[in-house]
Amino acid sequence: MSQEILQLVEKDSLKDDVPQFDVGDTVEVHIKILEGEKERIQKFAGTVLARSGSGTREMFVVRRIVAGEGVERKFPLHSPRVAEVVVKRSSVVRRAKLYYLRDRVGKAVRLKEQRRPVSG
Repeated sequence: MSQEILQLVEKDSLKDDVPQFDVGDTVEVHIKILEGEKERIQKFAGTVLARSGSGTREMFVVRRIVAGEGVERKFPLHSPRVAEVVVKRSSVVRRAKLYYLRDRVGKAVRLKEQRRPVSG
């Protein structure tokens, strides 16, 4: 009973335009940043390491290398701060979580690209 009520309340907060992406995909996350009175969009591009949660609590972790240092950010999928998630490329992975990429450097971080059929 309480689970059903919780789902009804959460339904209003869910986004409709969430793209289909999986762990291993390279994505570009557009985040709304407030600087004083102004609002701008900042892009954070990297590889999706993990997805967790469900409903409004669904999160995903994106990792990228900046100046030779690994940077990871965790984003709530249905947050109003996340303006857009653009899938740049898909990869073939055999794990649900890619935490082993944290220990890898250089070319060892690359993932095999997954070819998708062209519809037209």
